[in-house]
Amino acid sequence: MKRCHSCMKELEIKLPVGRQDDCPHCRADLRCCLNCTFYVPAAYNKCRETQAERVTEKDRGNFCNYFVFRVASAESREKDLRETAKAKLEALFKMD
Repeated sequence: MKRCHSCMKELEIKLPVGRQDDCPHCRADLRCCLNCTFYVPAAYNKCRETQAERVTEKDRGNFCNYFVFRVASAESREKDLRETAKAKLEALFKMD
């Protein structure tokens, strides 16, 4: 099931999602890193796709050619938040 990264409400959308498409519930951009299958907070540039160009605003619409809408559940949002917090802590206390 497709869900908005911001409000986590289910979406009835037609693929492909355009750069200017937004969530009908909260108006958040849909074609953004946070809704992409390749988005992983712990990965380099927070993206598992190694050939994708760097995107600084992960919650904003972009032109990434590798975008694939993520199939998400409510639990995945919590998992992403935990992974992000863990990655930040590891970076903070990283011993070289």
